[in-house]
Amino acid sequence: MRAHYLQHVEFEGLGSIEAWLKSAGYEITSTQFFAFGALPDIEDVDLLVVMGGPMSVKDEEEYPWLVEEKEFIRSAIESKKPVLGICLGAQLIADAMGGEVFPNSVKEIGWFPVQAVESESASVFQFPREVEVFHWHSETFSLPEDAVQLAKSNGCVNQAFQMGGNVIGMQFHLETTQASAQSIVENCRDELIEGEYIQSEAEILSAPQERYLSINSLMGQVLEYLHANNG
Repeated sequence: MRAHYLQHVEFEGLGSIEAWLKSAGYEITSTQFFAFGALPDIEDVDLLVVMGGPMSVKDEEEYPWLVEEKEFIRSAIESKKPVLGICLGAQLIADAMGGEVFPNSVKEIGWFPVQAVESESASVFQFPREVEVFHWHSETFSLPEDAVQLAKSNGCVNQAFQMGGNVIGMQFHLETTQASAQSIVENCRDELIEGEYIQSEAEILSAPQERYLSINSLMGQVLEYLHANNG
């Protein structure tokens, strides 16, 4: 099995996802758009992970590869491949599948809770009733047609969604480790201004190890769900 991930900036990598994929027996490959990486043949991919990044899905003039990337994501979804989108990745899925991406009313940066949205379908992924997760985003999206809302928060209505049994998009980060949190703070600390849902650098980095283990465990559950729907 081959898991392929799309990486937009050097400082937002797989985090805890890497260890899970290796333990599940996946070969891991990547397209690093910041290094002008090429996209593979979609038929050679068994699981697609779309990572985050500071750019907007609308920045096609500055980042022309966004056009090809969205086409690739749409092709993967239409081919019934398991697809996971994180932050920008979720926004790219929404955009590729007909949703609209736009600025959220507030920026969410730091550790804040999200709440599960109850679904009539027992087959969709179930988030905990409430869980504290890591955020770093300023935009949000409308749900694509046939998408099911999975999670929400006080600061952002659409925190997670699912399409069919093979696609999950999350605005928040469950893959974050202490090292990756440090990395994103070092590269994006200019965004840490005063705001209702913006924590300070000290608040973000003071999170205990148990909190990382909790979200990483939940990330594993999301991956296991998608893995079970592979093929």
